[in-house]
Amino acid sequence: VTLVESGGGLVQFGGSLRLSCARSGFIFQIYDMAWYRQAPGKQRELVAVITSGGATNYTDSVKGRFTISTDSAKNTVYLQMNSVKPEDTAVYYCTVEYTTAAWGLHRNAWGQGTQVTVSS
Repeated sequence: VTLVESGGGLVQFGGSLRLSCARSGFIFQIYDMAWYRQAPGKQRELVAVITSGGATNYTDSVKGRFTISTDSAKNTVYLQMNSVKPEDTAVYYCTVEYTTAAWGLHRNAWGQGTQVTVSS
């Protein structure tokens, strides 16, 4: 399974950006997909997660500003980022938890990351 993120870049304070994560490869069942981020000198943190049933959860700092969604037909997960702040500057990674067979082991795949920089 391969994940490829896109959509990162430079955005001004208060602006918007949409990240995409396209998935390829065989998956029997998806359990959840998520976006993480890692700022310089900081640990990687969970930003948003969406389950196979469509339930979502967000870290407190992005609630009301970011939205995670999926397009199953396109095998893509998105992160809509609105009202961005300088503290949102980080490398953003998508990940998927999945199995490749019934009763198979749970696996995780990660993308290579996309840089988001918010200017003040």
